Amino acid sequence: MSEKRDYYEVLGVEKSASQADLKNAFRRLARKYHPDRSDEEDAEDRFKEIQEAYAVLSDDEKRSQYDRFGHNGPQGNPFGGFGGGFNINLDDILGGDFFSSFFGGGSGRRRRSRRGSDILLRHSITLEDVLNGSEQEVVLDLPEPCTSCDGTGAEGGDLVTCSGCSGQGQVRVRQQVGPFIQESVQPCDSCSGRGRVSDRPCVDCDGRGQELKSNTLRFHVPEGAESGTRLRMRGKGEPAPQGNGEAGDLFIELEVDPHPWFERNGSDLIMSLPVGYADLLLGTTVTLDHLDGKSLSIKIPAHSNSGETLEIKKRGLPRQRGAGRGDVVVLLKLFMPKKVSKSSRKTLDSIRNELVPKDTMESILEDAAARRRS
Repeated sequence: MSEKRDYYEVLGVEKSASQADLKNAFRRLARKYHPDRSDEEDAEDRFKEIQEAYAVLSDDEKRSQYDRFGHNGPQGNPFGGFGGGFNINLDDILGGDFFSSFFGGGSGRRRRSRRGSDILLRHSITLEDVLNGSEQEVVLDLPEPCTSCDGTGAEGGDLVTCSGCSGQGQVRVRQQVGPFIQESVQPCDSCSGRGRVSDRPCVDCDGRGQELKSNTLRFHVPEGAESGTRLRMRGKGEPAPQGNGEAGDLFIELEVDPHPWFERNGSDLIMSLPVGYADLLLGTTVTLDHLDGKSLSIKIPAHSNSGETLEIKKRGLPRQRGAGRGDVVVLLKLFMPKKVSKSSRKTLDSIRNELVPKDTMESILEDAAARRRS
């Protein structure tokens, strides 16, 4: 802030405002502009300005000096003139839940949520699985609570009260925030907010409270699933810390394997089909095995060109939104053989002018030159 604003203007109150009015104004503005909560670009500067204004006006002596001398103060220094820093507890002004919510704590004896971590498994499927939907089965090792210590990580399952927080799981920390002394609640570092610790680690799990066990998981792949689709299996993740709480979840992320000739575009299937010149000229029908177990018949009309596309309706993948299936889109590509026999070469040479007459070629070249000139 290059030029200080009037403190009463900063707080949005009249000069006759009572201490209760000042406190209410400060509480409202501090909640709005606190840097940890506000999306305003100048939130940090505004918050400092609000703190400074309230620190002066909430002190009767400093307020009297400010009303008489303004920002310069009796010694010509905005803060020095009012006696330096200010020991004001923001927790008392804004309420105990305002700052404690930033640190995972809260009022009273509330502790950090006891929940195990989630696990992510990537699983490959085929386009056939996507088309028809399928039942899948995987075998993998998953963490489960140690049977020797009941997941506590302590020998015999016996935990002791944390000395760092006296079993509360939280500690109060005093911090200097600008001119204020902030008192906040934070999780105890000694016990990670649990309130209890192990003085003798479990021998079987080395104090981790969990062990790996083989699990057979069965799940359903929905029709039309895409790569990145995640399936959730509740309670199959890591156990809660010290065996007290809810286990995490297992997420299965599906990855669709590439197909030899189909590419996917939403619910549509796209493929390139190489065909000979004679097939493009005269027309033909190509039959392929399809994902649904039925033959896919591709009818190529006579006088087709390389680069044209054909659509076969409702033979694609199931639509995720709405009923029915997508289409199969076929891109025609001219197949050029790497080798041609002598007899085929002679035959092609003899009908070269019939396939592309000389006057037709000249007309094509003239049209191309005219387009370049224009």
